Amino acid sequence: MTAIWTMDGAAVLAELKSRAAGLTAGEAAARLAASGPNTIDQHEETSWPALLARQFLSPLGLILIFGAVISLALGDWLDAAIILAILAGSGVLSFAQEFRASKAVAALRAQLALRVTVRRGGKEVVLPVEQLVPSDVVMLSAGNLVPADGVVLEARDCQVTESALTGESMPVEKAPGALPEDTPLAQRTNMLFMGSSLRSGTATMLITETGKATAFGAIARQLRKAQPETDFGRGIRHFGMMLLKVMIVIVLAVLAVNQLLGRPLVDSLLFSVALAVGLSPEMLPAIISVTLAAGARHLAAGGVIVRRLDAIENLGSMDVLCTDKTGTLTEGVVKLDAALGCDGKPSAEVDRAAFLNAALETGIANPLDEAITAAGAERKFTVGDARKVDEIPYDFVRRRLTIVAVEPGAEGNRMITKGAFAEVLAICTSLRKGGKDVPLNSKARAALEDMVREKGTAGFRALAVAERRVPSQAKFRREDETGMTFLGLLLFLDPPKADAAEVLKGLHAKGISLKVITGDNRYVAAHVAGTVGLPTKQVLTGSDIQKMTAEALRHRASRVAVFAEIDPQQKERIIRALQQGGHAVGYMGDGINDAPALHLADVGISVDTAVDVARESADIVLLKKNLAVLLQGVVDGRRTFANTLKYIHIAVSSNFGNMVSMAIATPLLPFLPLLPKQILLNNFMSDLPSVAISSDRVDPEHIATPQRWDVRNVRRFMIGFGLLSSIFDMISFALLLFVFHAKAVEFHTAWFEISLLTEFAALFTLRTSRFALTSCPSPLLLASAAVIAVVALLLPYVPLAQDALGLAPLRPALLLSSAVITVAYFAAIELTKQAMHRASRRRGGRGQSRPNQR
Repeated sequence: MTAIWTMDGAAVLAELKSRAAGLTAGEAAARLAASGPNTIDQHEETSWPALLARQFLSPLGLILIFGAVISLALGDWLDAAIILAILAGSGVLSFAQEFRASKAVAALRAQLALRVTVRRGGKEVVLPVEQLVPSDVVMLSAGNLVPADGVVLEARDCQVTESALTGESMPVEKAPGALPEDTPLAQRTNMLFMGSSLRSGTATMLITETGKATAFGAIARQLRKAQPETDFGRGIRHFGMMLLKVMIVIVLAVLAVNQLLGRPLVDSLLFSVALAVGLSPEMLPAIISVTLAAGARHLAAGGVIVRRLDAIENLGSMDVLCTDKTGTLTEGVVKLDAALGCDGKPSAEVDRAAFLNAALETGIANPLDEAITAAGAERKFTVGDARKVDEIPYDFVRRRLTIVAVEPGAEGNRMITKGAFAEVLAICTSLRKGGKDVPLNSKARAALEDMVREKGTAGFRALAVAERRVPSQAKFRREDETGMTFLGLLLFLDPPKADAAEVLKGLHAKGISLKVITGDNRYVAAHVAGTVGLPTKQVLTGSDIQKMTAEALRHRASRVAVFAEIDPQQKERIIRALQQGGHAVGYMGDGINDAPALHLADVGISVDTAVDVARESADIVLLKKNLAVLLQGVVDGRRTFANTLKYIHIAVSSNFGNMVSMAIATPLLPFLPLLPKQILLNNFMSDLPSVAISSDRVDPEHIATPQRWDVRNVRRFMIGFGLLSSIFDMISFALLLFVFHAKAVEFHTAWFEISLLTEFAALFTLRTSRFALTSCPSPLLLASAAVIAVVALLLPYVPLAQDALGLAPLRPALLLSSAVITVAYFAAIELTKQAMHRASRRRGGRGQSRPNQR
């Protein structure tokens, strides 16, 4: 087949058996069946059989299977059946929770599925990008992500960012036409590629490749890059590795000691297998998945969609939020308030010129142009017979947009430019005053700057308008924007939200400082910020930042609340400076120029109405651009993080304590402390209530300030409470052996009960930093623990359990002693907890290390 980029549009349409009107529905369905969905499996969903198999093929599952195989080989059918029953129960429970969680996350992602405008059967329809097929004709505009590879059929001022594919940061202009066959991919200016995005203009493309067959799909297959690990994910991994190393050492030591004591090898091996399982937090992956998914569902109900579950942790740890002012601090409904001439009086000429510029431009859609055209429509303005000749699209360096139009009866073409005041003033050499063009001298410049400052201080955003007559020609370039005549100013008003000040107080109360980063001039930015209660004594501008070193910016960024006249690259510098200052930074944006900053921030936040490239760069998507919604999302994020950390603290302390107790007891007792099947059942029963932790209540102090993963704190929990648990285990052993002179069966039964009850005591004590009896757990957590405790106490009295599990009824005095030990342990763990929290507060509270940037 001839290389696609060597053909013109008509030849490509013929080659791919398509047409300008697009495919019919039937043709598209047939090609979709042949080519498959247009996806590169970025969020490939695990099938339920694979998810189920994963529960049993985990290291812990394989250990249990190994134990069952040994029991079967020795003819111990009962032990094998018990092990397999516990394996099945644990596996099915984890599967059910993870499957539900994965479905919930998939449903949330579906709400944010990218959609694109396609021609089908001569009509324009909007479809999910997954349904695109080769030979589809697709319409794109500024801000859109390119959904597949294809040839440009039509283009207008189409500037495309291809850095994800070629590494080139500067936009590339795309246009239809044929190129030589040896043209490298980065220079194929007549093609659009998946993974790129339109910076400006419009384009119509014919899709040639979809999904994995695209150039981007090929790169993704080769790299298969996982998302960068978050601080929370790294903490979980380090915690798991730490526990695994300790477990291996102690289990091997216990096995060796049993052999030295002459105990049967098989019993010792089964005991070690059970010990390994009993000491491992095997529910941790399921608990994390369920807790994060439950948090994501709760956030979604409040209008916050989570695209990456790991981002919930970073949302909770965020202590600085950077955002533009439009739509967050202000109403987001921009209105054109006035069009003023250079004398400061209303000017119909400026009004009309601005309308022509806004009505004829086809680049980036924005609220300012919408406000201009809406105001023009109210004044009955129309384009009339004016015809656009060319457009020099807006970019974030020039910060202006130019239209070249031809008007009937006028000589040559009329070039109209509007944009940021300073950037438009820089290309002007004259100004219009009293209907005449006069030189733009330093006095006139100063007068215009004073007018902009005065209007900005009053809260008006100002755009400048300029024009000049140019010769008739087909194409114009940025270099043609020179020698223009300054016409006047457009004043826009976007009033602050009524509740903005109250929401900012709410953010501050939660330990989050707000920083405004805007391209608007310093006067408007300071006015809006001051109105809602932000400090405006210091305002850093783009020109100030340009002169600063990275170190200087790091020192200033934390102290300044308003950054004005900022370009996109400077947004990244500000975020990086804040991160280097030890802050967890959230960035909220919805424009094309926000994508790099969204990716760099610890948590990128966008809105569902944002341009594709911004929404896809974000971790969190708001269904409404409202700080109040985000504030609730922060609270929910902290609640989710707190519940996840509860299980980790409880599991690590209990498991470490059991490890130490087993290691001490094994050489001292004339029999095994617990039978392997009793260890497995005890572990399974103690883990069942943990599933309900995701629904647990969280004390207000845990959501009042940003939370961070602190592995040192986890280690302190493990050692402090683990050793406390072992002390009470030793007390229990002494009581059973020297007071009650318990034989093996009675010893096993009593410690089975004491171990389970004390784990529940730890559960209800360590779930809160308050005094346990003053912090009410969720009904589900309380009920599940109560039911399991009752079942455990009744088991020794069930004949079947007596025979199968080796349990026996306990003497009343022993039952009472078990209850006393449990209550004493509850009191001891409560006192230890309060002492540890006091020591933690003296050390400065939670760890101050910033979460990893993505």
